[in-house]
Amino acid sequence: MSRRSALTKLGAGAAAVAATASLRERLQAADEANGSALKGRVNHSVCKWCYPKVSLEDLCVSGKKMGLHSIELLTVPDFATLKKHDLICAMVSGVPGGIENGLNRIENHDKIVEFFEKTIPIVAEAGYPNIICFSGNRRGMDDEKGIENCAIGLKRIVGAAEKQKVNVVMELLNSKVNHKDYMCDHTAWGVELCKRVGSERFKLLYDIYHMQIMEGDLVATIKKSNQYIAHYHTGGVPGRNEIDDSQEIHYPAVMKAIVKTGYKGHVAQEFIPKRPDVLDSLKQGVQICDV
Repeated sequence: MSRRSALTKLGAGAAAVAATASLRERLQAADEANGSALKGRVNHSVCKWCYPKVSLEDLCVSGKKMGLHSIELLTVPDFATLKKHDLICAMVSGVPGGIENGLNRIENHDKIVEFFEKTIPIVAEAGYPNIICFSGNRRGMDDEKGIENCAIGLKRIVGAAEKQKVNVVMELLNSKVNHKDYMCDHTAWGVELCKRVGSERFKLLYDIYHMQIMEGDLVATIKKSNQYIAHYHTGGVPGRNEIDDSQEIHYPAVMKAIVKTGYKGHVAQEFIPKRPDVLDSLKQGVQICDV
């Protein structure tokens, strides 16, 4: 081989390596730009608890690339990490008593009210829209008494919420599979509570997974009750796993119904991934809901 041939071959090899590197960089850039390729009609979020093996830091980095605006069901100490990545917490958590010991018991009110009075100004300062609350379990209490008691507690909270422009949001959960005896388990009950409280700053978290289990009729219910809904969660039925065609809900149709109502809040993925690549499952969920 002549010197010229050797140099030509070496040059071709270097060019191939450069081309490969350039292609890799372009593919990485394209992957990072996926978020900007979303349609922009849905604000995407995810619930951190579904990804216990992914750190909040890593979920922020990966979520931002796939177009998430928010990582939620976090508490005040997590706000600094979100801020670093220019993300928000669309639904703040931390209410005392959790799901089972909620506002339907008068004896729980003082500690719940204290939490909201302390947390609402912090959430408002951060620019976040919602704080979650729960009805609590029935434990033999009838639905009317539950609404009455919840309304008493919420009326102690909504004044501060109205002043700071933060929503207090009660989640609708199923009492058939996951949360036995939970009181706020039907949309009609939650809507009636909203009417009793009478504040634009108290609304519902409509969990699509939970309400499919309890009542179905998702699109018609969303159309009828959307003015009382501040937030949405997803999940596959049955199993609460990926929201693709391995489960029964046709999420594109549900999402189109939500968009059609003029909803401008967030839709959070709250399924538990079954596949090994949990972040790929999350990305797929975002894409399915991006109508």
